[in-house]
Amino acid sequence: MYPAELVLPMKAELTDNGFEELLTPGSVDEILKKEGTTLVVINSVCGCSAGSARPGVLMAVAHSEKKPDRLTTSFAGFDMAAVQQLRSHLLPYPPSSPSIALFKNGELVHFIERHMIEGRPAQMIAANLADAFEQYC
Repeated sequence: MYPAELVLPMKAELTDNGFEELLTPGSVDEILKKEGTTLVVINSVCGCSAGSARPGVLMAVAHSEKKPDRLTTSFAGFDMAAVQQLRSHLLPYPPSSPSIALFKNGELVHFIERHMIEGRPAQMIAANLADAFEQYC
């Protein structure tokens, strides 16, 4: 588990921009039961989170005409039980952090795995998400 002093500023990058934290398995299940669209960012300490995942997500949300109904996040290696529960909703995809998932009416409709984030600029992540928002939101 990562120390809070390392994780909290990285969490704040999303929560200060309207993302709700999913901290328990129950909060994960409750939010994913809701009708509509839910964006879930599995945040992490890896460099690709800071370099493209978080900035890309924030760009997509800020600049897309269509947006998810709910913006949520959980932190791998910190919010352990919540992330484990999220990953059960992401099957058959293997665990991946960072990663970004879009759910519609509880069903996974779009997923960006770590290998699709690494080495790509934030603008590419934002464009990928903007296309998904246009299609599903």
